Amino acid sequence: MEKINISQKYNLPKEVKFCKKCVISNQRPRIVFDKDGICSACRYFEYKETIDFNQREEELKKLLDKHRSNNERYDCVVPSSGGKDSAYVAHELKSKYGMNPLTVTWSPLKYTDIGWQNLNNFNDSGFDVILGMPQGDVKKKLTKVAMIEMGDPFQGFIYGQVLFPVTIALKFGIQLIFRGENAEAEYGGSPESWSKKFLPMNEFKKIYFSNYTLDFWLKKGFTKEELSFFYPPLSKEFENKICDSYFYGYFRNWSNHSNFYYASKHTGFKPNVRRTEGTYTKYSSIDDKLDTFHQWFALLKFGHGRCTANAAREIREGYITREEGVALVHKYDTEFPKLYFKEFLEYTNLSEDEFWDIAERWRNHNLWTKKNNEWVKKYPVK
Repeated sequence: MEKINISQKYNLPKEVKFCKKCVISNQRPRIVFDKDGICSACRYFEYKETIDFNQREEELKKLLDKHRSNNERYDCVVPSSGGKDSAYVAHELKSKYGMNPLTVTWSPLKYTDIGWQNLNNFNDSGFDVILGMPQGDVKKKLTKVAMIEMGDPFQGFIYGQVLFPVTIALKFGIQLIFRGENAEAEYGGSPESWSKKFLPMNEFKKIYFSNYTLDFWLKKGFTKEELSFFYPPLSKEFENKICDSYFYGYFRNWSNHSNFYYASKHTGFKPNVRRTEGTYTKYSSIDDKLDTFHQWFALLKFGHGRCTANAAREIREGYITREEGVALVHKYDTEFPKLYFKEFLEYTNLSEDEFWDIAERWRNHNLWTKKNNEWVKKYPVK
């Protein structure tokens, strides 16, 4: 199987550098390091301290009043998995601001017990939920093709997760969608994204669909009907309809920790009984049995996994020191997600040898080397 030149494909710097404040490296696509060696995610966290969130809350209230329903109909859509972040957004919109959100859930590839429990707890806390569950064989095929061709078995899921709430909003005539945080700003993207409050559909295509056209998927054997939930309709009518997705994190000072405690108190959110493989937390990536493979392939390509992301965030928010973050990354970041490996192979109809052939296709050899017959990072964070 042809190997992919990861550095060339994603235009990654040849010299590997780590942020002096957190544990993220310059191998994360689109991240920017300044002259002082500080990453754009850390600089964005500093920038947030200068934001007048009281003023932004007033901006939020005006937006809500513009779209508020006067006849008890839904007035906004909140994509929600039942997880801590979306639960916080939906509950605060309803309880604090008097909105009537319709929550929309895109079904995981394979629900975990705790993921299903959290969704039901959220539903029981007072929210209508529309659950999107496309054909199982289509999801399985998308997962396999995306793994081979894009180095990310989760890309098919992400397509549906992004598009399905928009589709439902348009069908219900709702023009306001609230997503969680601006991931480009919060986790390390271009500083140009810092002040963005929403993403129009053309931006979704650019960032989330990775510029893969509909023809690409049709050539892989899918039909337009099978892709109806995964890809935007090509009609001008769809693109011209007003239905922009706002980042709730633009209006409110976003904090994963705060969201966890809020959702635990108000919507019955529960962490897992065990930590997530590849990190030290019990509330990250707990909805889907196969989500850990999304993070693991990112580790192969960019040299950082779920633990790096979690530790970097907690360093910025002051919950751990950089020294503690480095130790956690060394301990957990390269852990293989073996708990659901057998189920992953069954889901994608792959043998173990085929899986490892695909994995090696996407391994970034600028970042990995073999030592005692095991792959290790060439440049561990220090």
